[in-house]
Amino acid sequence: MIYNHFEGTQVSLFNGKDLTGWKLMSGVGPGYVVQDGVIVCPADGGGNLMTEKEFSNFILRFDVKLTSAGNNGIGIRAPLEGHAASDGMEIQVLDNEHKSYEKLNPWQYHGSVYGFFPAKRGYQKALGEWNEEEIIADGRHIKVTLNGEVILDENLNTYNTDHAKMLNQCGMLRDSGHIGFLGHGTHVEFRNIRIKELPYPQIDNIAPEGFTALFDGKDLEGWRGTAWNPLTRGSMSEEELKTAQIEADKRMREHWSVKDGVLCYDGKGRQNDNLRSDKPYINFELLVDWKIEQNGDSGIFLRGTPEVQIWDSKVYGEGSGSLIGNKKNASKPLVKADNPVGEWNNLRILLLDNKVTVYLNNQLVVRNTTMENYWNPNVPLYPTGFVELQTYGTPVYFKNIYIREIK
Repeated sequence: MIYNHFEGTQVSLFNGKDLTGWKLMSGVGPGYVVQDGVIVCPADGGGNLMTEKEFSNFILRFDVKLTSAGNNGIGIRAPLEGHAASDGMEIQVLDNEHKSYEKLNPWQYHGSVYGFFPAKRGYQKALGEWNEEEIIADGRHIKVTLNGEVILDENLNTYNTDHAKMLNQCGMLRDSGHIGFLGHGTHVEFRNIRIKELPYPQIDNIAPEGFTALFDGKDLEGWRGTAWNPLTRGSMSEEELKTAQIEADKRMREHWSVKDGVLCYDGKGRQNDNLRSDKPYINFELLVDWKIEQNGDSGIFLRGTPEVQIWDSKVYGEGSGSLIGNKKNASKPLVKADNPVGEWNNLRILLLDNKVTVYLNNQLVVRNTTMENYWNPNVPLYPTGFVELQTYGTPVYFKNIYIREIK
């Protein structure tokens, strides 16, 4: 064994006898079979063999044996349904030296985060020999070690090259999901599959690595009242805008407060007495925890534009997280993912250029959708603007508001 820190806390994911604890998705032919204590993806089989359990942060260890042109993958933090490599993440498994693969993209070779980060090559054993591999997923940090050599060590937050890929191949935003083998019709074998779950510390209003906290859990510092919408503000004189801002800040102090680390709106102010960030933003990933009461209605404005919807899904019939202001492009959520009224929900919003992807409670509800300019439909989304917490006449609660600016 290579890593002593792994021993003594591991849990086996494979009992060596059958596929108890695993579920075959989109199976091909025989799918996967167990032979002599080994999970085999036969050449006439495949599909996605996923753990029944979900995992968040972990150290995964396994042995893998490749045959000529072998091609598979390790899905991590993936949903059961959908495409594991884009709806989750895939760590590539491949016979790097086969001639048919000599012109692949760098991020398609063994150990790479498929689509994003290439791994170093040259550390595979000869075909027919067992390779020892370890994958560490710790927050946004992904590390792959093959036969004792670190071949990939990357932070997902550092990727900003291809905005369209980030929005569409958005599984890298997920913080939990299933682990699986992703077969592609070639013979590949796995054994000694073990996992050690890592702690996932969550302290309210303390930003995770790579993010900045917009709310410190103590006061309203960094926030202002909203003085009209971007279109109206653009036509106001400097003196008019100053007067409007003073009035908006006054209403903010009357109806917004901080209690026990939670940003609270009392539901008694005017409609759209929104709270806005002091600073405008362009491209970003935004994390927000929110909670409403019965009949609650709120939302998150992006660059000052409505809105990623928050509401009582039982009353309004549709789930939260949708782009409610859209008229031409999709406005309804892909799934209803709301927790019951009175429980906390988590939004994960990625805004790049004028495209938006949204997760609600770790379920994808908006994927790579154009967000329209509600205030002026004849022009694209404003290129910069404030993050706003919307009010609509009902109490609403927020915490853990974090932002990551993206080039």
